[in-house]
Amino acid sequence: MSAQPWHKKPKSYVIISLAVILLIAALLSSDSKGIFNAIVAGITAVGMDWICFRLRKRKKWIPDGAVITGLIIALILSTATTWYIVAITATMAILSKHLLVYKNKPVFNPAVFGLLLSILCFQTGQSWWGAFGDLPAWTIGFLLVAGYAVTSRVNKFPQVFAFLSLYFLSLFLLGLIHVGGAADAFRPPFINASLFFALFMLTDPPTSPVSNKDQVVFGLLSAIVGVIIYSYFGGLMYLFIGLLISNAYHVIRSRTVSNIVYNSKRNPPISK
Repeated sequence: MSAQPWHKKPKSYVIISLAVILLIAALLSSDSKGIFNAIVAGITAVGMDWICFRLRKRKKWIPDGAVITGLIIALILSTATTWYIVAITATMAILSKHLLVYKNKPVFNPAVFGLLLSILCFQTGQSWWGAFGDLPAWTIGFLLVAGYAVTSRVNKFPQVFAFLSLYFLSLFLLGLIHVGGAADAFRPPFINASLFFALFMLTDPPTSPVSNKDQVVFGLLSAIVGVIIYSYFGGLMYLFIGLLISNAYHVIRSRTVSNIVYNSKRNPPISK
């Protein structure tokens, strides 16, 4: 049997899509600093990933995941972020991937974990420039086309639809009664950030469920937590915290299901 070509693999879709978005955003904004940050984040993430694999004495190393983490970090951090903060953020992301694991898979989305820590530790500016928030509205079409390709390839439509439906409906209703800054969620760059988050970060296969039912619950939980934090506290962390809590829920549920299956095999019911 022949191996699947690289360009047809799910992670390849994500890398190609993010790289295209990076180039379009840099070209239309006439700002090459984002590309420099992407190089710094990518090299740091791949280097740290290789070191961690060597220390864990694992045999097969494929840097695809580290490249995706570096690209997402570079597309979200402000292009004015200094290079060593970008490198530290990528390092924290990759360390979380190797230290916080369940069944050899990361518990938390590495890029989200690193970006949240960068806010808490360094108060980094996160402009989501790769989501085209500072560019004309028509550029959001690039985001939707690339996001559709990625979501389709990783089979995460239930997750994305559940999240976006509840997220925007909740903020719409809260906006009607003037709760917090809910109405701002429908304006750039917040709406751009929400779409980028749903299409490229929520859909991370290693840290999210497979079945349609679990995907819906995962997406709804991310939306509920994100909306609550956004409505009452604002800030930049609401999407990240929502996803990290859903990541934790996914691991707890997987562990619970595994224990039930294990106990049922160990103590089968007595037939009458």
